[in-house]
Amino acid sequence: MDNTMKRIILLAFVTLNIFGLNADTLTLKAGHPDTYIVKKGDTLWDISGYFLKDPWRWPKLWGVNPQIANPHLIYPGDRLTLVFIDGQPRLVKKQHIKKGVEGRIVPKDGAIPAIDLALIQPYLVQNRVVAQEWLDEQPMVLSGESPSKHHILGDVVYVNADMPVGQKVAIYQPGREFSDTETGEDLGREVILTASGRVTANGDVSKVELLSNLRETKIGYAVVPVEDDALMSAYFLPTAAELDVPAHVLATASQNREAGKLEVVYLDKGLAAGVQPGHVFAIYRDGEEVVLDNSGTPVRPVDRSTYDKLVAHISDDKVFKVPDVYHGNLMVFKVFDKTSLGLIMQSDRAVRVKDKLITPDSLIELGE
Repeated sequence: MDNTMKRIILLAFVTLNIFGLNADTLTLKAGHPDTYIVKKGDTLWDISGYFLKDPWRWPKLWGVNPQIANPHLIYPGDRLTLVFIDGQPRLVKKQHIKKGVEGRIVPKDGAIPAIDLALIQPYLVQNRVVAQEWLDEQPMVLSGESPSKHHILGDVVYVNADMPVGQKVAIYQPGREFSDTETGEDLGREVILTASGRVTANGDVSKVELLSNLRETKIGYAVVPVEDDALMSAYFLPTAAELDVPAHVLATASQNREAGKLEVVYLDKGLAAGVQPGHVFAIYRDGEEVVLDNSGTPVRPVDRSTYDKLVAHISDDKVFKVPDVYHGNLMVFKVFDKTSLGLIMQSDRAVRVKDKLITPDSLIELGE
C-alpha cells in the first residue's frame, strides 16, 4: 500500500471519529458563563439557554451528572458550575443550604420546573380536540334555573341525561373544526372548558350546580363526566421529534394570524403519527419559488404576472425554490389523536399557520 493510500485511509478514519464525537457533543453558546446562581422564576430551559446553542438539550447538559440526576433537585440559590467530563460539558452544583436559628437544615421547596408551567396550565386543563361524533353523543346544557342566557358560578343548569347524583362534570364550549390543509382530512373539533360542576338531582333531565367557571356557560354546551386522566403530568423531558413526514402548524391557540415566543399553537399531527409530550420540533417557513421571466430576471411570488404563474407550473428549468427559512422551535405538551398542542420556546420570526415542523437542525447536521 503506497503512502498516498495510507494517508487517505488515515484521513477517513480521523474524519469518522471526529464526526462520531461531534454527533454526541453539545454546542456551547459563545460568551457563556462559567457559573450561574439559580434565581426564583428560572426554568431548566432558561438556564440552559445561558450555556447551550440548543437549550432544549438541557437533559444532556446535566442529566448524566449524579449530582443533578433529578432536575427537580435544583433550587433558587444553588450555584451551577460548568465543567467538562470526558470532554463533554456538564453542569454541577453546589447546593445552597439554609439553616434555622438552631443550626438545623431547613428543607426547601419550590424546585425549578423544566418550563414555566403558568404558560401552559390553562391549556393542560381547558383545551381538547375531539371527534365530532363523540361530541354529538355527549349530554348538553338545555337551560338553567336562572332566566339568563349566560350561567356562572353557583347557577344550576339542566342537562338532558340521567346522571348519577354527585357526579363531577366538565362543561365544554364547541370551538373550531380542524382539517388537514393539504388532504382535507378531518382532524377533530376543538372544545374549550367553560365550567365544572356536580350533579345535584337526576332523572330524564338532571340538575348540575356550577362549582367553577372560566367563562360563561350557554345552552348547547357539552357536559362530560370528569375523567381520571384530567390531571396530566406537568413534567416534560424534551426529546427530538422524528416523524416520517413533517408536521405543520395547524392553528394558533389565540386565533391570531401569527404567534411568537411562549405562545401556544396546534399541530396537525398527534398520537396516530407518533407525537408525544416533550417532542421538540424545529419551525421552518417554506422557501419561495422564484421564476425567471422572459428577460431572465428573477420574479418573486408576490410580484408574479399571469404569465409568470403559468411558467411556474410548466417550466421547471425556470423555477428555483430557495431554502426554507428557520423560525424557531417548539415543544409539544399535550397530545390528542390527530392533533397536539405545542409551546413556542424560541422564535426568530413570527410563526404562522402552515409553517413546517421537522427534526431539530442540530440533530440533522450532526447525524444523531
